[in-house]
Amino acid sequence: MERPPVITQVRSELSRYLRTETVGGALLLIAAAIALLWVNSPWRDSYVTMTETVLAIPPLHLELSLADWTTDGLLAIFFFVAGLELKRELVVGELADPKSAALPIIAAVGGVLTPALIALAVGHGTPGMDRGWAIPVATDIAFALAVLAMTGSRIPASARVFLLSLAVVDDLLAIILIAVLFTTSLAVLWLMAAAACFALWALAQRLRIRTPLVYVPLALVSWYALHEAGIHPTLAGVILGLLTRVRPDTGEEQAPATRLEHMFQPISAGVCVPLFALFASGVPLDGKVFGQLFTDRLALSIVIGLLVGKTCGIFGISWAAIRLGIAKRPAELGYRDMFALSVLGAIGFTVSLLVAELALSDVGDGSAVELAKAAVLVTSMAASLAGSALLLRRGRAHQAARDAGQLEREQGAA
Repeated sequence: MERPPVITQVRSELSRYLRTETVGGALLLIAAAIALLWVNSPWRDSYVTMTETVLAIPPLHLELSLADWTTDGLLAIFFFVAGLELKRELVVGELADPKSAALPIIAAVGGVLTPALIALAVGHGTPGMDRGWAIPVATDIAFALAVLAMTGSRIPASARVFLLSLAVVDDLLAIILIAVLFTTSLAVLWLMAAAACFALWALAQRLRIRTPLVYVPLALVSWYALHEAGIHPTLAGVILGLLTRVRPDTGEEQAPATRLEHMFQPISAGVCVPLFALFASGVPLDGKVFGQLFTDRLALSIVIGLLVGKTCGIFGISWAAIRLGIAKRPAELGYRDMFALSVLGAIGFTVSLLVAELALSDVGDGSAVELAKAAVLVTSMAASLAGSALLLRRGRAHQAARDAGQLEREQGAA
């Protein structure tokens, strides 16, 4: 029976997405390693000078450091791609089928609530924890998929679909938290201007307008309007992504979301996220910092929240949902496979580093931000190593089962 074209297209898009994010994850790791080596070298002052260099646009009253431009500007592109991917998954992808969508959605909720509750319990009363509890709630898509691609090639393909869907929903929840936690005051007129831009973007999509002369100004103005309104401007990216059409018209080769994803995903994965990692990962690592990771309550809340909270939250609620019949287990994926993927869910990088900067930048002399970043980096590396070991082990088990099945078929044929 011929496979329906829309399903074929969706699976092709998913494969392309995985390949791009794998490359992006590798570049992310390289950029983070460069930042760590640089800031812990005799040339540390040059790194600090680079991150604090101000790039101003006087007519717009924008005076942001290069580090701020990567956080507020480049990550908007990252979130735009995430918004496009989420919209596609919701309309024509894995999340469009309620039965298939139930498990990753439930797992994502468990993977957000559990680390948040653990972080609150461990770090209660420490400076910055009124918003710092949100640091360990996010799973890094690029990092996690890169590890999965490198070490999980022999486990069923449904593992990749589950992890991707989980991470996309996880990112949406993290974006909502950023909007709620880090909006201190609202400039209503600027907020109305941003809403008008979003409405015009949606109208242009409905009218099938394709020229970038419409969309580029709307994107830039909506970003600036949210910035001036007091809302983190990266939210403009995900909103515009969600407003973009994902179903192609009759005779149309690709939907706008697909075209834009092809255009911006390599930029996001190959430029925006690595540059953010370069500017955000420069954390001094010495004996004092490593000692604080296991004694300071802020650091412990992040370490335990990520490693224990994300793993137990994702796997525990997934197991319960399957056992209760609320969701169905992905094809060919066992509970041990799901546990290995849950460990990968403890890799918090891009969004966790962003939340650490937003939540702790005004706490003390800045040492809290550096300690939180160190906790995120070290814990993410530990989760990637543990997840890799588990995936390699599960891969050998799956390969052995396939080999045994092949041998049995050959003997039966003989």
